Amino acid sequence: MTTLKQFQDGLGSHFHDRALLQRALTHRSYINEHPADAIEDNERLEFLGDAVLGFVTTVILYNRYPEMPEGQMTRLRAALVRTETLSRLASYLGVGDVLRLGKGEEEHGGRTRRANLCDALEAIIGALYLDQGIAAVRKLIDPHFLPAADAILARELDRDAKSKLQEWSQATLGHTPRYSTIRAEGPDHNKLFTVQAIINDEVFGEGTGRNKQAAAQAAAQAALQRIDAGAYGPLIADPQEQ
Repeated sequence: MTTLKQFQDGLGSHFHDRALLQRALTHRSYINEHPADAIEDNERLEFLGDAVLGFVTTVILYNRYPEMPEGQMTRLRAALVRTETLSRLASYLGVGDVLRLGKGEEEHGGRTRRANLCDALEAIIGALYLDQGIAAVRKLIDPHFLPAADAILARELDRDAKSKLQEWSQATLGHTPRYSTIRAEGPDHNKLFTVQAIINDEVFGEGTGRNKQAAAQAAAQAALQRIDAGAYGPLIADPQEQ
């Protein structure tokens, strides 16, 4: 099992306040099974990290693409901070190996669940901001988001995926895609939706998001990747491959 020191070595950031990192890695299921432990779950840190990540990503794009219009920056930012992208980065960083989960959540695949990985990464970002400030967050995020942004632009993954999928589907198959919500997880204030893109009764893609519209866009993007590659595959290159 990966130790917290090994995990921080991989991050390239070592926390001054180790309790902040432990809280960022604590899923609510762990608290439910260990009520005597004097520690919070990571939901408040995730809320903070989501806001910090949005700001840092905006600064990255503003400086990286000085001629890019606001609308395109908005779309590119959305592509970078969506659940699939963040969970992929979290997996690469080994977040799943150090999550503190309840036994039930772990037995049901909680260490690889995209929602858990995404939330934990955002919580880590929130904790790192409190521990060391924006500069430390930039140090963590920049090496991954800069090449990812270039890859997204090169493959036009920032465009409206639902419109692109509909154009292809109607021209090629003569059918219009439909979108089905198959799962909604989490508390009311922090729902995560899973949606499938279906064409002629075949599931072409599946995606998750903080609302149904974002999840549908992610599902359409997954479908486009399948069409482009001929099989399911990553939407952007893994950070390890960039």
